[in-house]
Amino acid sequence: MPWVDTEECMGCGICVSACPVGAISMKEGKAAINMEKCIRCGKCHDACPHGAVKHDSERIPFEVKENVQKTKELMKNFKGDGEKKEFLKRMVKHFSKEEAVAEKSKKEIQKLI
Repeated sequence: MPWVDTEECMGCGICVSACPVGAISMKEGKAAINMEKCIRCGKCHDACPHGAVKHDSERIPFEVKENVQKTKELMKNFKGDGEKKEFLKRMVKHFSKEEAVAEKSKKEIQKLI
């Protein structure tokens, strides 16, 4: 799914015009994508002359950082190394579950091709 890097968005509105379903609008001078309307066609990626509309894969480092930071914050609630280690094991299971859901979803979607 696309996303807008607001630091790079110049507010030119070219992506708004390029979107065939009207999923992009301007908010406070920056492009904003309504993900419920977005059909993931990629036209906004190609249209943006500043490279502000990004692909999901470009967000991975940010999401990993957020996940690790959240884990560190939650870990503060546990006392002792034993509790912290058990908590970290649960977090690994949590992300393993999300990974399994993604893999199974991909397999089912491949069947549609």
